Amino acid sequence: MTDLNTSARGAATGSGDRSRPRAALPALCLTQIVSWGIVYYAFPVLNPEITHATDWPAGATTAAFSLALVVSALAGIRVGRILDRHGPRAVMTTGAALGTASLLLVAAAPNLPFFFASWALAGLAMATTFYQPAFAALTRWWAPDHVRALTIVTLAGGLASTVFAPLTALLAEHLSWRHTYLALAGLLAVLTIPTHALALRAPWPPAPPAAPKHADGTTPVARSRSFWLLAAAFTLSAFAMYAVVVSLVPLLLERGYSTAQAAWVLGIGGAGQTLGRTLYAALARRTTATRRTTVLITLGGITTIAFAVTPGPYVLLIAVSVAAGMVRGNLTLLQATAVTDRWGHTHYGRLSGLLAAPATTAAALAPFAGASLAPLLGGYPHLFGLLATTSLLAALIATCSDPAGAHREPRSSPS
Repeated sequence: MTDLNTSARGAATGSGDRSRPRAALPALCLTQIVSWGIVYYAFPVLNPEITHATDWPAGATTAAFSLALVVSALAGIRVGRILDRHGPRAVMTTGAALGTASLLLVAAAPNLPFFFASWALAGLAMATTFYQPAFAALTRWWAPDHVRALTIVTLAGGLASTVFAPLTALLAEHLSWRHTYLALAGLLAVLTIPTHALALRAPWPPAPPAAPKHADGTTPVARSRSFWLLAAAFTLSAFAMYAVVVSLVPLLLERGYSTAQAAWVLGIGGAGQTLGRTLYAALARRTTATRRTTVLITLGGITTIAFAVTPGPYVLLIAVSVAAGMVRGNLTLLQATAVTDRWGHTHYGRLSGLLAAPATTAAALAPFAGASLAPLLGGYPHLFGLLATTSLLAALIATCSDPAGAHREPRSSPS
């Protein structure tokens, strides 16, 4: 893996004294759109058709998707260590191939056990192609200007649902769900495997030295009260946020909207994410890490309440989706910078993997939990009310997560 990541000519450092890999940033913008759009956002659109065509229970198919996210969470810790040592090229190229293979298997699944196994493989692809490896690459290559690079790639990634939720719905109008996944798998292979292999060839620079107070490694940070409170806040927030994303289409179908209309509401939230991320640098300059964490998670709860109490008109649902997307977009950058804002760059891959693991696990359980709880609560509007309460609890926990001695001053520039 080391050879694969160090075979390119030229240099790339996080210090700014040598050139960064010019192709890496636009390449990651493209592959984040495609990877998230196909491996993640296609499922909420196709799942109603999957259950209708196969007679598999919606709870079971959603549990298979949740399994993928659990696998992603668990694998992400190990992936973070590999990224710290060797860089992103081998990890993300292999992940793109795994993603393609997993969707081909999903499309061919003859029964539920096979469907579950296929999504488990997709979980490995998520851990090795989604934001975590991309963020680790940009944080090392672009430091100390990594926030700007992270913002750019998440601006692009926010378009994943905007592009692929409607595209998936369009394909599903003319193809079966199985053939839709076959088409999407081919697109994933063509756009991500060669892009990762060719654009991420720059040498992987050594990690910057640890600050004196963290020179003994990641263990003291990972065991600290502030780390675990922050992890708890992110976990509850992720559970609520991803339950909303996956439950939005069923909510709108329950209210009488068509699949295409529901897909557009889900997709337009991606445009909101892109818009919201343009505001993150200004927010970071004017707030401490803890304050913006609290504010953004609270806003997530408010937009979830808005979905719960807004049956229409359709244009108002579009507006709520844009607002919710703006919050989600900022939450993605918030989590991407949580480690560097508080504990520095040195062990970013491992610490971010540890911080993300419980949140990703909660996000994994959210689709299954949402599908199971909605009937018990009397429908999806009541589910969204419960998810809003969960977000507000997460915001309360976040207020107590400020680490003593960490960098807490608002940024003076967007860096």
